[in-house]
Amino acid sequence: MITVHHLNNSRSQRILWLLEELGVAYTIEVHQRDDVTNLAPPSLIALHPLGKSPMIEVDGRLITESGAIVEYLCACYGPHMIPNKDTDAHIRHLEMMHFAEGSAMIPILLQLYVGKLGGAGEPLAPRIKHQLESHFDYMEGLLRPSCHFVQDELSAADIMLSFPAEIAVRQNRSNRYPKLTAFVDHIQSRPAYKRAIEKGGKYAFA
Repeated sequence: MITVHHLNNSRSQRILWLLEELGVAYTIEVHQRDDVTNLAPPSLIALHPLGKSPMIEVDGRLITESGAIVEYLCACYGPHMIPNKDTDAHIRHLEMMHFAEGSAMIPILLQLYVGKLGGAGEPLAPRIKHQLESHFDYMEGLLRPSCHFVQDELSAADIMLSFPAEIAVRQNRSNRYPKLTAFVDHIQSRPAYKRAIEKGGKYAFA
């Protein structure tokens, strides 16, 4: 049995979605953010020194990092969600899996943290805005008419890129990014996505 250590309003929501898409049985251990600080609770730090979600437990082993979790679950239960090796799609898929956390999340997190500095953070605002837009522009340009990033059916890359895409739409950028908006509408209409929301609880980006 798989246990998901789920933090509300976090990237762990996409792990619940993936498990629903794969039809894999799992249980949820819910961890709630602090109402004042919005930080993760001590219960996550008790599991892992970084105290971050998502984490999954499989046969007593803790697996961390979104990309590693998605790759593990797809290798075990959903090889159809990864393009065949020795194809251009497979290479693009690898790029996008790593882009989701290694590139796209950096300006998103910078905007979040620098925004808490108030006026002291204003000198960085133009640079962060430029980086946000360049990354979202890149994602917009990659989306296919089928509302997927790599192939014309759901792939692990779509799962990973769902969170930054939801952030873009949440920031009222729909006019600039109609393809990203269509992608978010498409994934959020999927039955598996809706089931994941029902099980994971209120999600600020849906």
